[in-house]
Amino acid sequence: MSKYQFGVSTFILVSPFTDQDVDQFDVAKEMGYDLIEVCIEDPAVVSAEALKKASERTGLPVSICGAFGPDRDVSHEDPQKRRQGIDYLKLCVDIAQAVGSPHVAGPMYSATGKARLLPPEERRQQRQWAADSLREVADYASARGVTLAIEPLNRFETDLVNTVEQGLELCELIGRDNVGLMLDTFHMSIEEKNIAAAITSAGDKVFHFQVSENDRGTPGSGHVPWSETFDALKTIDYQGSIVVESFLPTVEEIAKAVSLWRPVAPSMDALARDGLTFLRRELP
Repeated sequence: MSKYQFGVSTFILVSPFTDQDVDQFDVAKEMGYDLIEVCIEDPAVVSAEALKKASERTGLPVSICGAFGPDRDVSHEDPQKRRQGIDYLKLCVDIAQAVGSPHVAGPMYSATGKARLLPPEERRQQRQWAADSLREVADYASARGVTLAIEPLNRFETDLVNTVEQGLELCELIGRDNVGLMLDTFHMSIEEKNIAAAITSAGDKVFHFQVSENDRGTPGSGHVPWSETFDALKTIDYQGSIVVESFLPTVEEIAKAVSLWRPVAPSMDALARDGLTFLRRELP
């Protein structure tokens, strides 16, 4: 039995996830997953109570991640916009605490899809706004036993944090022990010179890990260097969960945000099942 918990993202199953979709916990369990990762896309339609009941019923732990649109931008020049992002993250922390998720994960430093060629001073200011906002959220989360797992994204989805090195710099600027990184093989396959070296450089700051192929498809079907990637996780003695993440091409807003213009697997069901088969074979 693997020492890792293998999870599936609700982005693969249904989007946006609501209280009416808790039957997806049963789907994930039937597939053989150990954990389900729920993205809080619309907090008005998903509750900690419903997630907790589904978790207890199925025995599947819950991981919480966020979705960061223009109204949830903690590095925005408008203080009110930053406050909206902070408040949203605090709500995610409350849900994480209630359902037992060790973290809130995602590219929480900016709005996804924001890509601008800023002068160095403006870029420094944006990073400072992000750090100040996330420091407040980190303190709120620490009091509730929750960590923040910040995700670097590829250059087409953000202009702020693309690499592990930049992610670590932001963690240092925030200056809180409960702030680390979520790494995703899709983004790393675009941005890192060497995925294994990047993972090793992050060390114990790797709080969470997501997997998909270089084309967002089924893990093991493309050219991500999986053997070296998994060896690096072993080298840093990573103890967290490993979640298969991709996106439903039928959800227009999400597809546009992540530039998903075509199917990347025969079906999302096949991607989830085959991805888990691959993980269990490679990380027994």
